[in-house]
Amino acid sequence: MITERGIIDKIKGRKATVKIQRSSSCASCESRDSCEVHKGKPMAIEVDNRLKAQEKDLVEISMPSGTFLVLSLYVYFIPVVALISGAYVGGTFLAPRLGLNATGCSVVLGFLTMAAAFLILRYFDKTPGANRKYRPKMTRIVKRVSG
Repeated sequence: MITERGIIDKIKGRKATVKIQRSSSCASCESRDSCEVHKGKPMAIEVDNRLKAQEKDLVEISMPSGTFLVLSLYVYFIPVVALISGAYVGGTFLAPRLGLNATGCSVVLGFLTMAAAFLILRYFDKTPGANRKYRPKMTRIVKRVSG
């Protein structure tokens, strides 16, 4: 189970926006150089507020490790496979049929298929029916704001 603590920044209906600061696990993360959290900016995560926490409460959010691995597969593996597949198809099949340069066709089609993979993943992430098991959950209120 991957667990982080953060402070509730905003409550909107049944959703809470939790801001998470950089943690010790960031030091060993492979993606730390491209991450907003590593640069000192807090990361905002929207979670269901089933615990009825209030703004400024310190809460714990968590996600099963297996879920994190599946999401990593989606975000990293699928676009890379799309890039390689597009490059192969572009250089091997499309370029000879259209009489184009194989290298240029490979590069263009590879990047187009990778971009399409990202757009498709983003579309499915934004749909209202996106699978809830892939979303982090608020597991407990660590410290309530008095008042």
